[in-house]
Amino acid sequence: MKFKTTPYHSDLLKDTDRLSAFWQAIQDYDGNNELAYDLGCGSGVLSYFLSSYFKEIIAIEVDKKTSLIAKDNLSDFENIQVVNSDVLEYDFTEKADLIVCEMLDTALIDEEEIPVLNYAKRFLKEDGKIIPQAIINTAELVNLERHYLHWDEGVNYEVISEPVVYSQFDFLDEIAPEFEADLSLKANEDGNINGLKITTYTKLNENLIVGPLPMLNPPLIIPLDERFVKENDLINVKLKYIMGKGIESIETCYL
Repeated sequence: MKFKTTPYHSDLLKDTDRLSAFWQAIQDYDGNNELAYDLGCGSGVLSYFLSSYFKEIIAIEVDKKTSLIAKDNLSDFENIQVVNSDVLEYDFTEKADLIVCEMLDTALIDEEEIPVLNYAKRFLKEDGKIIPQAIINTAELVNLERHYLHWDEGVNYEVISEPVVYSQFDFLDEIAPEFEADLSLKANEDGNINGLKITTYTKLNENLIVGPLPMLNPPLIIPLDERFVKENDLINVKLKYIMGKGIESIETCYL
């Protein structure tokens, strides 16, 4: 099926690894199949995947232009309803068996997955499921060529420590958007450090975890004050941010 898209959603569709991961997670779904919500449906491709499995899909998209494109793409499917609305303002009238919410970004800092799910999962059945199921966040010390906050998109840097898992969230749990943690990272060589690399892995279900992809959670590089370290030095860093409030909410400092 050929999808009409915005330029941004065209890039999403070109990330075939991302699409195949969500397709596999939907194929693996083994719960009831009465109603699914597709939150932030974009061009509607995930609703299209869901259409073979569910009697009814309600696809919600806040951007009016994008929602019209999704309606056009999905017009032949009688079991899909596309709604132009902010999820946080939508009047849910039925409880769903499955929520699909691909509002994903590195550590969920620059995307509204947490506030959206904290609200919408009140309208999930007691035995209902969410795709993706969880995320896992890791951190590493790095030496940056570009000493400013940016995503890892072909830039040069040197990793100076092993990755450490600093947080993981199951989306069925209630999650506070305000995040704060004290990280302890061990240098694996002598050198200068001046940044922190944050990497997010997406757990789509119990058997499927995907790492960063071109359009799914590219690692985020956060600058730190420059410091010389020796191999096996333990470096302690405080990391704070608010999920859904953007990269401007990030704060870091050495402890």
